[in-house]
Formats: sequence, structure tokens, C-alpha cells
Amino acid sequence: MNKLELDRVIQTIDGYRDEAIRLQTDLTAIPALGPENDGEGEDKKADYLKNYLRSIGIDDIREYNAPDSRVPCGYRPNVVATLGGKVKEPAVWIMAHTDVVPPGDLSKWTGDPYTVRVEGDRLIGRGVEDNQSGMVASLLAIKAFKETGIVPHRPLGVVLVADEETGSAFGLKYVVDHHKHLFKKNDIIIVPDAGNPKGSMIEVAEKSILWIKFHTKGRQTHGSTPEKGRNAHKAACYLTTRLETLYNRFKKRDQVFDPPISTFEPTKKEANVPNVNTIPGEDVLYFDCRVLPFYKLNDVLKVVKTIVRETEKKYKVKISTEYPQHESAAPPTPTDAPVVLAISRAVRELRNRRTKPMGIGGGTVAKFFRDAGFPCAVWGTMDEVAHTADEYALLPAILDDAKVFAHIALQDG
Repeated sequence: MNKLELDRVIQTIDGYRDEAIRLQTDLTAIPALGPENDGEGEDKKADYLKNYLRSIGIDDIREYNAPDSRVPCGYRPNVVATLGGKVKEPAVWIMAHTDVVPPGDLSKWTGDPYTVRVEGDRLIGRGVEDNQSGMVASLLAIKAFKETGIVPHRPLGVVLVADEETGSAFGLKYVVDHHKHLFKKNDIIIVPDAGNPKGSMIEVAEKSILWIKFHTKGRQTHGSTPEKGRNAHKAACYLTTRLETLYNRFKKRDQVFDPPISTFEPTKKEANVPNVNTIPGEDVLYFDCRVLPFYKLNDVLKVVKTIVRETEKKYKVKISTEYPQHESAAPPTPTDAPVVLAISRAVRELRNRRTKPMGIGGGTVAKFFRDAGFPCAVWGTMDEVAHTADEYALLPAILDDAKVFAHIALQDG
């Protein structure tokens, strides 16, 4: 790596504070909500980003739009832009998503969610962290190369996709399913959609996700005559306690993850009867299970079904099951994969900080890359305040992440 070139790029990025504020302000003012969230899609935001890329001198801009008749323009935009390097491969890809979630209860915000407020180093607004922080950092890295005239060693590209917040069928999944040729197995692919405040976590693995809805049907009766009914609520309570045994049945540990175990937790509970003196004939509850990748979800479900049958027999009820979420984990990215080593080197040399490859219980769009055979890492510097009221991003983190992306693009070994 040419240290003089790196120093010039870093010095240039240090001068981008106002540019970062402008980008965040402009992007936040374009509410990119999917139709599931009563929005019109992401095309206006994508148009802004294409114009910005052209304004900083990027000519290689391609669109891979997913047809969607539910939005006015008829498609969900996916934009890919690349800055050439001294070698053709491996390329460095930064993938960010353009859509956001709704602001929610406006009374919880201290200002307009779509108008960025600057409080010192803090930018407040919907989408500024999720996912504009990583997006802006990648754009500033590219801008610094163009402004200095320095050619990165590796090509540096951005993948700006739609529909991440509502499933990715029209976003990254569409791109990977229909345009897999864009990426190569040895490319360095970074998804800046999760992280920690120090940038020391590199997410390389995710647990399988299984949500289960249990609908118990018994027979309603008066609270004073339980023998005349079949208490669906009591049966559901028993079912809940019996499902606790899943922790013992699937108890292997993997220290890459935090927590290092599979988890099986009761969560949502729907109302049954409105009054105390009625024994409910129906009861609905949900479980959220996060399962370590070396277990198969079908093996978990076999145990669940056995416990369901036992509960039905004991309480003479019927229990139906649905699975609102059933996602098997993608193959993990090896902890010594080039993308992990590249991020680790950049963070170590720029911040004098060690990184740690880790697994998480949540799910990210990295799954679609990993399922397709592309090792990738989820990394960023952030406080993890996505989806909250007064969501914020920190200016120093945005600029520092831009430096990391530039460092990785300059790495020549």
C-alpha cells in the first residue's frame, strides 16, 4: 500500500464534515418507504444517488430494477456503481439499502423525522443510521478518490438496493438471483448495516430464525365451572413451560455468537377473553427461536410437535401452528476470509484497535450473499439505534468508516 496516497485520501475525507451533513440531510428528506409501509418506493432516492454519483465523476452506473406494480414508477430501483482500480479483481463492494422504516409515534420524536437536526457531532433523523451512515461513508470514500485523482488498487463499488426493510425480494435477493454475474467469489463484500460504537465487531454469521404461532382451541365456560370447559389458556401456559426444554435438547454452544447458545423464548401474547370470570376457549401465543447454524430447524420442529401433541392429549385441546418466520442460517463467512482480514487490517492500522469476528441472533441481507456462495461481512461503526425515535448517526463515525473503506480499496495484498 502506498502510504502517501492513503494519507492524502484520509486528509481529504477529514474535510467532508459539511458534505456528510448535506448528504444525510438530502437523503433523509426523501422518505423511501416500501408499499408495505404505505410508501411509494425508493425511486426518488435512487435518482438523487445516481445524480450525486455522476456529480462526483462516476460514469459506471447501472440499474437492475425489480418490477413492482404496487409503486407508481412500476419498479424498485437497485443501483450499482463502480470506480475502477489498478487491478480488475478482487473488487471491494459496499452494499447499503435505500429504504427506511416509518417514523412510528411522532410524539416520541423531538423534531420532524425527515428533517435532519445537527446537535454537535450527532445527526438526528429517520434513516441516518439505518442505512445512510454506511451509504454516505461509501460515497465519501469514492468522492475522495475522484477528488485526489488517486486510483484505488482494487475497484471500489457501491450496491444501493431497495426493499431491505420488508424482505429484500425486490432488493438484494432480486439482484443476486438475477444478476449474480456482478460478483466474484474472491470479491470483498461489506454490508454496513450492523456494528458497534468502536467498530470492533465484524459480523460473520447469523442464527437461523424460527417464529412460531400457537393457536390453542378448547371450550369456553364460566370461571366457576372449569369442568365444563377446556381451558385453552392453561394448556398454552403448560405448552410454554414444556417448550423451555428446548434449551436442554439443543444446548451446544458456539463462542462466535453472543449469546453463544440457541434461544427459545415466548414473546407475543394475543388477548383471549375480556373478563376475569370466563375460562377462555381460545388462546394465541408466539415463540421467537434463534438457532445456532449447526442445528436443522426441522429437528427443532420435530421436538416442538411432540410437545404440542403431549399438550393436546393432556388438556384435550387442539393446537395449530404457523411459522411467520422460517429462515435457515446461511453458511457463515470464515473468520479468516479475505473480507474479514481486510477490515481487521484497516481498523488496526487506522484506529489501533483489534476486531473480533462474531455471530449475531438477528438476520441481515448478508444471508443472500452467503447463500449464493459469496463470503461477506457485516461491519460498521454505530450505536445501533436503528428504528428508534430520534434515530441518530455520529459524524466522526461516518468519516472514519469512509477511511476504512478507502484503506481496504488501497490494500494491495
